[in-house]
Amino acid sequence: MSNHTVATLPRISREKLADLVRAKSNSLAVIDVRDSDYIGGHILNGTNVPVHTHDYRMPELVRTLKDKDTVVFHCALSQQRGPSSALRYLREKERVEGSKGEEKTGDGQGVETAEQKVYVLEGGFVKWQEV
Repeated sequence: MSNHTVATLPRISREKLADLVRAKSNSLAVIDVRDSDYIGGHILNGTNVPVHTHDYRMPELVRTLKDKDTVVFHCALSQQRGPSSALRYLREKERVEGSKGEEKTGDGQGVETAEQKVYVLEGGFVKWQEV
């Protein structure tokens, strides 16, 4: 059973994420879980993985993102879809990795599983777009 809950998922500010995006790091993955509202714009180099596809795409996502240092999930407001997707990702990652992916929680440093930090974008795409 996972120790993660939606309430314990760490948030990343839009400013901090903007710094990571500007750095053009290959170790960052931004996962946009919006459905049809994705058409209205997106974060540079983000990947759209609509929430309705998670049943079959989550195992693939865990494999695809295994080499990323930082994974950020978001939806429009990051109140429902973004956090629940991040939680689902963490649980699937734990399931796939078993005891290999020992968990640590840093002091506001993201949830680390097997050297990977997982965040939810604070305020979602709506707040991101405001800047």
